[in-house]
Amino acid sequence: MTFDLNQHVARLLLEEPFFAALSRHLDKRPDTGIKTAGVRLNPETARYEMIYNPAWFERCIALREGKEEQFLYVKGTLLHEFYHVVFGHLAGRLPEGGLSKQWNVAGDLAINTHLMRENGDHMLPEGVCFPGVGPFAEYPAGLSAEAYYKLLTDDENQQQQGEDGDQASEGAGGAPSDENDDGQGSGGDSQFDDHSGWADGADEMTRRAADQRMQDAIKKAAHEAENRGWGSVSGSTRQDIRASLQTKVDWRKVLRNFVKTSVRANKRSTVKRINKRFPYIHAGRKVRREARLAISIDQSGSVSDSMLEAFFSELNKLAGIVEFTVVPFDTRVDEKKVFVWNKGQRVRAERVLCGGTDFNAPTQYVNDKGFDGHIVLTDMEAPKPGPSRCRRMWMTTAGYARRPYFQTNERVIAIDE
Repeated sequence: MTFDLNQHVARLLLEEPFFAALSRHLDKRPDTGIKTAGVRLNPETARYEMIYNPAWFERCIALREGKEEQFLYVKGTLLHEFYHVVFGHLAGRLPEGGLSKQWNVAGDLAINTHLMRENGDHMLPEGVCFPGVGPFAEYPAGLSAEAYYKLLTDDENQQQQGEDGDQASEGAGGAPSDENDDGQGSGGDSQFDDHSGWADGADEMTRRAADQRMQDAIKKAAHEAENRGWGSVSGSTRQDIRASLQTKVDWRKVLRNFVKTSVRANKRSTVKRINKRFPYIHAGRKVRREARLAISIDQSGSVSDSMLEAFFSELNKLAGIVEFTVVPFDTRVDEKKVFVWNKGQRVRAERVLCGGTDFNAPTQYVNDKGFDGHIVLTDMEAPKPGPSRCRRMWMTTAGYARRPYFQTNERVIAIDE
């Protein structure tokens, strides 16, 4: 059998308009040196490309019966590779320490959660890592690569701590095993595809050129999908894609504007001030402008120190013109820790609580105290709170803004760490 990839890619036009449009901007070439398929940066062309082993696709077709079903695993493999590009797994999101087996599997888990069918069937052959299946039975679906990476490393650490001198069983607790790692899912917990080109040492200029070209391709594909349909792309993923394509906002300007528009003017009559319109006939007015602003700061450990420092740095500048009330919180608000950031005062970034996160705690506190504006610095990793009686804005990092725990119509601004 001679495998023709173009024939299968053409079918995406009918079923997956977004990925079909994206596919046009990805070079594709066969490579029998890899087990399955992969995406990588080609330093010679400064473009991302997809490489694939035709024998893998022929095996996928042989595993199913019927024309429609035979396309299922081919389609799943194509979508898997395209999702790596869309989610930015190739380089921009590598964890500290660089590429590792845990990160490889985490990236596959984050993608394969989107390749599960409603009838319980999967769009990839048996043995490929899926959340909720096999060694990942305890892993929930729908998490990011970073979240799966944390679960994998935590499991591996627990496994190492539990060793009592005997060699621990390979691959226990969901940690990936080196045995039978043939890239085709044998063993049940190996990574699915080839990731060797994710951190290939291309120079920064080449990588930036490739990233910009791919960003433009994703933007064009998204625009086409808005008119023709998104296919199987979930609603949350669509929002992530749209958010990643938005023009970068200067969060400092947004913060200043929020403060200015939250300032309340108190006016009262006074004979000591001359009325400019009717001098000595009507009393003048004395205007005092004040901002009743609450700054709620998430104290959970997942909020990084650099995130706190960036936020406090800008608040120190704003304190030159307005006064804030700082509300540290985790699962509760400790009123002993609440303080007023006086006008002109300089405050150092400090972590005063440590626990989980409950946004209802600061929301209730601000509602009860009658503030005019509420800014929440957080990683967005908690359930959606109840409504706020005043204007509320959320500030977080770009990564958390793309994948928040909950969706909201309120302003969410990403800050630079």
